[in-house]
This record gives sequence, structure tokens and C-alpha cells, in this order.
Amino acid sequence: MDQNRKEQAPSAFTRVRRMPKRGAYGRETIHAILDAAPFCHVGHVIGGRPVVIPTLHWREGEHVYWHGNAASRMLEANAAGGEVCLTASLFDGWVMARSGFHHSANYRSVMCFGVARAITDAAEKEAALAGFVEGRFPGRWARLRPPTRQELKATIVLTMPIDEASAKVRTGPPIDEPEDISWPVWAGVLPVALAPGRAEPAPDMPVGLNGVPPVPR
Repeated sequence: MDQNRKEQAPSAFTRVRRMPKRGAYGRETIHAILDAAPFCHVGHVIGGRPVVIPTLHWREGEHVYWHGNAASRMLEANAAGGEVCLTASLFDGWVMARSGFHHSANYRSVMCFGVARAITDAAEKEAALAGFVEGRFPGRWARLRPPTRQELKATIVLTMPIDEASAKVRTGPPIDEPEDISWPVWAGVLPVALAPGRAEPAPDMPVGLNGVPPVPR
């Protein structure tokens, strides 16, 4: 059976309650959204106060990763074993209905819950960071200057299993009330897409050095 159709039963915490028909729990759906989103937001509690930080993330198999400066209070709190909520979202378009109430947006989002683990082994940390770069720019890591011991020490990499997660997706046109269909105003979807622009070389790039990076995955 297709892995995505064989959805795991969501926990009471991860089950989508508001518009449950938009909820999705298949691993392929969850993985695809995590892979497509360029960054995520990690929510946690510091000193009894909620904090949500945007950060870059990546996925390898059934684990999601993120990284940052080792002095970051957010990452210190994550590494200490507190529960976190990692959310990745993609905005796909404005949904324009014939009434203000039915205006909406097309989107794809994932929420992952769990306890993060800090990667302390230098070799494992470097391999994880290499996977991060290679996942977006295949073949680039081997061309870069290797990270120094101090750089690795100053960087913390966290990972969390994608055990407790759910997706929520909206697609398609507006859903108007039947009596509103004849209302004389435009209705439909205004697509929105995130796309890379033209590469801009660094101002100190040596003349004649080629190798424009590929479009990020």
C-alpha cells in the first residue's frame, strides 16, 4: 500500500480540529512540505514565556534538523531537552471569494512536536551540515573551504524525530454561498510563488571565476 495513503493515526494533540478535512497525516505529504519550505519557526518556552524563532531547517529521513549559534538562548533551551513545536509553512495563493467572510488562502503547513537532541560529535555535526548544504545546492559542499574546529564548536545542530506531526493543506477555488454566485465581483485564486531571482556575484569575486550555484531545491 502507498505509504502516503497508509496514514498514521494522529495523536489527540496533533489531530487537526479546525476544518479537519484539510488535515493530512501521510509521511510523504509531511516530508514534501518540510522539504519545500525554505525555513521554519521553532516555538518553545524560555523562563516561562513563549518564544518563536524563525530559522533554517532540513530533513534527513524521519528526522528534522536546524542549527544556529551555540550561544543562542533558543538553542540552549532546545538542547536542554524541553518540548518544542517546529512549524513549516508555504503560502500558495490568495483565495478571492464573493464575500469577505469566504476570502481565504491556499497553503501547505506542517507542525512537528517533540524533544530535540543536540548533536555533540564533531564528525556527525559536520555530516549534518554537509547534508543541509547538499540538500539545497548539490555538489557545492565539496568545493567549499572545510569548516574549522572553532566554527563547528560555535555551531549547534539540533535534530528531532518526526514522530508526532500533522499537515494542513488548502487548495482550490473559493467556496461561496450558492446565493452569492451571481454577485457581480471577480472571484478566483491569485497564485503566489516563491522563486529565486538572478544570481548576484559577490563584489569581491575574482574576475573569470564561474560556477553560479544551481537553483535551490
